Amino acid sequence: MARDTRLIEMLSPVVESMGFVFWGLELSQGHQLLLRVYIDHENGITVDNCADVSRQLSSVLDVEDPIAQDYTLEVSSPGMDRPLFELSHYQQSLGEIIELRLRMPFDGRRKFKGRLQGIEDQDIVLLVDNDEYLLPIELIEKAHIVPNFDK
Repeated sequence: MARDTRLIEMLSPVVESMGFVFWGLELSQGHQLLLRVYIDHENGITVDNCADVSRQLSSVLDVEDPIAQDYTLEVSSPGMDRPLFELSHYQQSLGEIIELRLRMPFDGRRKFKGRLQGIEDQDIVLLVDNDEYLLPIELIEKAHIVPNFDK
């Protein structure tokens, strides 16, 4: 089982038992490994919410010890430029401008920015400069909404 999947299965129930939506997580390597967990709530997220969830997740992570190396845990709101992890996130973001990076080139490129037009099976439909791309979700390495401050 992939480490991300194991972490999601371990941490998601903790977040949800506290009344929040588990939006997703990212593991990134810089000077030190960073585990960033995104939480959401219909009334928004406060710094205190993040601190409370962080304490609970830290306790679980200390007991389960799923990451062998040193890491930093960060709990955050998805924000206006929210990352997109699951097909349901894309469904909720129809009509939005998104940026994404693919794991491998598609049509000679890995980076795309365009309007999210729709979902077809496990693919997203992205309109980029009047061209429609059908991109398989499993090829997407990273994606996020581009905030629109004109709304």
